This record gives sequence, structure tokens and C-alpha cells, in this order.
Amino acid sequence: MKKNESAENYLETILMLSKSHPVVRSVDVAAELGFKKSSVSVAMKNLRESGHITVTKEGFIYLTEAGREIAEMIYERHELLSTWLISLGVDAKIATEDACRIEHDISKESFDAIKKVIKAQ
Repeated sequence: MKKNESAENYLETILMLSKSHPVVRSVDVAAELGFKKSSVSVAMKNLRESGHITVTKEGFIYLTEAGREIAEMIYERHELLSTWLISLGVDAKIATEDACRIEHDISKESFDAIKKVIKAQ
């Protein structure tokens, strides 16, 4: 998948919603992100065409293997970075916002190094 922060956020949101909802629909994604349903529909079309999600005729959204791999990578980065920043004394709201920005831009090498240090503590 071409590096696309917006697409990564959608995939991460679908993953997170799938953990708490029996099925995920565009309306759920729109509500979670605070976006218009029309914007989410366009994004879902693009994710479907790129092979990152499937959508049933009932409108249920499922991550493909490729989509799940990206979503889980972004989710792991978000969780680890926000927890780490909070442990450093950063306000939780700021830590979460910063982690959301960092998770998309950090290289795998740098993230793995940070993860190794954090896990060793």
C-alpha cells in the first residue's frame, strides 16, 4: 500500500471497531472519526479497490489480510508510543495526539529500536 496516513487511519479505525462491534459499517467509521458518511464512503471505495477491505452486500466491512497487517502495525505503534509518552510525563491527550502523528511517519527501524528499549525497561 502506498504510504497514506488517511488510509492507515481508516484501517486502524476499522480494526478498533471490529474489537467492540459485531460488524463494522461505514456509518460506524463515520461516527468514530467524526466524518461525513459521504467522505467515508469514498475512502471505503478506495480501500476496497486497493484490496485492503471487503464490503458485503449488507455493507459490513472486513479487513483483508493486507489491510489487517497495516491496521495492526499502526495500532501497535499508536498504543506503544502513546503509553511511552505518558510514562515520560506527557499529558495523556497530548501523548495520544503526538503518537497519532508519529505512528505514520516513523521508520520500521526507528520504531523497532524504541520498542526494544521500552520492552527492556
